[in-house]
Amino acid sequence: MAKKTCMVCKEKFTGREDKKFCSDSCRSTFNNRINKDENNYVRNVNNALRKNRRILKKINPKGKSKAHRDKLLDAGFNFTYHTNIYTTKSGNVYYYCYDQGYMEVDNDYLVLVEKQF
Repeated sequence: MAKKTCMVCKEKFTGREDKKFCSDSCRSTFNNRINKDENNYVRNVNNALRKNRRILKKINPKGKSKAHRDKLLDAGFNFTYHTNIYTTKSGNVYYYCYDQGYMEVDNDYLVLVEKQF
């Protein structure tokens, strides 16, 4: 068998013809490096979604209330991220972060709701 060079640590090893890494650790390291940018993006979006949900839950502890847009912004809410959008038959649009939602109404006020399962 011919000696091969590990793609990560550059150590020489023997093994199957198609083997590229000397160990599971090197294989994992290689794949983690490849997926790093994608995983960072997903992690950042998930963190933003969880933060938005926490803010909505804190401002709306009873399940339905009204708040000014600035109150959410001051708490660090990011209106770019939401998990889904629900449009009612009457055309009202609710944006949800998991089970916590909001609908924009007049003068930068929002109706905050909690989805009932």
